[in-house]
Amino acid sequence: MRVRYETSIATLVQFILGTVLTFLNSVVSIVNGCVGGGTDCISNAFVSLLLVILVVAAYGFLLGLGYVAQERRSSRLALLLIGCEAFAALIFLFDARQAPSLVDKMTNTLSFVVAIWVAFVAFNLYRAKGARIVRRPHASSQR
Repeated sequence: MRVRYETSIATLVQFILGTVLTFLNSVVSIVNGCVGGGTDCISNAFVSLLLVILVVAAYGFLLGLGYVAQERRSSRLALLLIGCEAFAALIFLFDARQAPSLVDKMTNTLSFVVAIWVAFVAFNLYRAKGARIVRRPHASSQR
């Protein structure tokens, strides 16, 4: 299955994958903070939980925006989605470059790639300018 302009499917994949990766990052962070024990463990767990909630809310916003952009075939909403994804990609790229652990680098890099992919799918929707998007017939089927 190729996702060409279905921003709702692309943002759903991003929501699921991003939530799993954020949860993974938080678990690794909590485990690394709790190895020594003390109050750092509790405060780190609280901050990680708060960060997971905020990131899932941001992914939920992108999911809603992707769904509405596809339903309305709106080029303006597609542009807004492209802008939001570009902003998210910059954050993931910055985090990947500054991450101290290998797990953080890998999850942020994967999140960066997914954000670029969703922006590309939204660009295809923008290029359609609200028109119906159909597949081009192959040369072998035109005989």
